[in-house]
Amino acid sequence: MSNRYWIGFDLGGTKMLATLFNDDLVKIFQLKRKTKSDNGASDPQRVTETINRMLAAWGGPKNEVAGIGIGAPGALDSASGVVINAPNLGWHNVGIGMILGSTFNLPISLVNDVDAGTYGEYCSGAASGSRCVLGVFPGTGIGGGCIYEGKILQGNSTSIMEIGHIQVVENGLRCGCGKRGCLETVASRLAIAGQAAIAACRGEAPALLAATGCDITKIKSGALATAVAAGDAVVEDIVRHAARALGQGIAIAVNLLGPDVVVLGGGLVEAMPDLYREEVAAGITPGTFSIYHGSYRIAIAQLGDDAVALGAAAHCRQVVTGHGENGAT
Repeated sequence: MSNRYWIGFDLGGTKMLATLFNDDLVKIFQLKRKTKSDNGASDPQRVTETINRMLAAWGGPKNEVAGIGIGAPGALDSASGVVINAPNLGWHNVGIGMILGSTFNLPISLVNDVDAGTYGEYCSGAASGSRCVLGVFPGTGIGGGCIYEGKILQGNSTSIMEIGHIQVVENGLRCGCGKRGCLETVASRLAIAGQAAIAACRGEAPALLAATGCDITKIKSGALATAVAAGDAVVEDIVRHAARALGQGIAIAVNLLGPDVVVLGGGLVEAMPDLYREEVAAGITPGTFSIYHGSYRIAIAQLGDDAVALGAAAHCRQVVTGHGENGAT
């Protein structure tokens, strides 16, 4: 086995995760830290500090680290290593690739966080060995990614697969992107929480009301799952309707890509995996061309919090060495 190591960095809105992997993508060491400092800042130097802290705590030979992959949210220019716009970070045109490259004198790859998570599941998780993988991660929004023959499917320099912004309701609710009727307006956790909060305030969801009141900011994935388990039938109906709508949106991508695996991940899916698998499947089938029926499987993501970091490290390894091309892991 090579003594080469790779760093994968998950840059989230609330937490950042620096992880060291060996050349076989086995996790060696990991350090988690809040994204923002006590004064609320998320300065890019905090990323370099976190990586340095992780390497110092590991204590291994730094000269055997071969590259750093970073999975970041928002609009990116992957080719130049620039985060164009990441609202949750407060970043605009931040050259994180150049900052990391000059600090560590290593190859750097920047990739969308959902793309990285999907790639992680392809390399070592629920979609290992597949030819075409569609990853869909419902959360505050709805992220999508696609791996085709071992590579992340991308545009000229940016991520694609914005499945959350497929229009599913003509003249529907306004989405955060500014358009109306996007899939996110009916199937994201935020959309579910809004409906659930109304149900709680009406007295139709007593378990949820007792746990969260009518405060939409407290209605997270775990609270929804607990309410469903406690017998809040209205909450279960809201979640099932949203999950089926998610499947209807996924059907469009299935018709275009013909994946052999659809990976579902994120907090909602982790909290209610059986419900999501069932309803998404029911939503996909009516909207797909008959030749695709039975041609794919629906899998629940397996890597949890490690997916983005692992995928980012694996992508960097692929860019630097070609390892992982044509489906090899």
